[in-house]
Amino acid sequence: MNTFVCTVLFIVIKLFGLLKIKGKTNKPSNHRYVVTCSHTSWIDCIMLAIAVYPTPVHFMAKKELFNRSFSRKFMESVKAFPVNRENPGPSALKIPLKILKNNKCVGIFPSGTRTSEDVPLKRGAVTIAMKAKAPLLPAVYKGPTKFKQILKGEKAVVIFGTPIDFEKELQSVKKEHLIESGVNLLEARMKQLQL
Repeated sequence: MNTFVCTVLFIVIKLFGLLKIKGKTNKPSNHRYVVTCSHTSWIDCIMLAIAVYPTPVHFMAKKELFNRSFSRKFMESVKAFPVNRENPGPSALKIPLKILKNNKCVGIFPSGTRTSEDVPLKRGAVTIAMKAKAPLLPAVYKGPTKFKQILKGEKAVVIFGTPIDFEKELQSVKKEHLIESGVNLLEARMKQLQL
């Protein structure tokens, strides 16, 4: 997310105590990691970006959000990049891998869409973290899903889990099962955080 926008939002949200962050010490000390989060509304994107502040997050977003001039400019201003969810091409890997190579943070919502239901996670976040040899920071969001709820003073919570180092944690897994095992591990960590 754009540093200026994030700084202003951080000050406002902090001033009114609208966000509680749990597991802050789990955030990697450098900027080079993939952060994943549950996704129920556009508000969790903002709260997640605030929770990892001052590290800027480069969010993976569906390409439809870049179709209109205004929304495209907004998405670009918050450092988001497009991906075709129906038919992901090479750029779905190339762009985030380049971001990570430049020691920056990539944000991915592994459910692939906004949902309040328990859905299987997509493989993208795990694949990218493994290929980049970057830690994957699982997180969950709990709280308001509508702007009016925030205006009424409803509090939000972002909970960070222990970063996953796939090279260490999946050493005994056969190569052909690595991605599947990684997704299962991420899913288990995110479910633990929901409790």
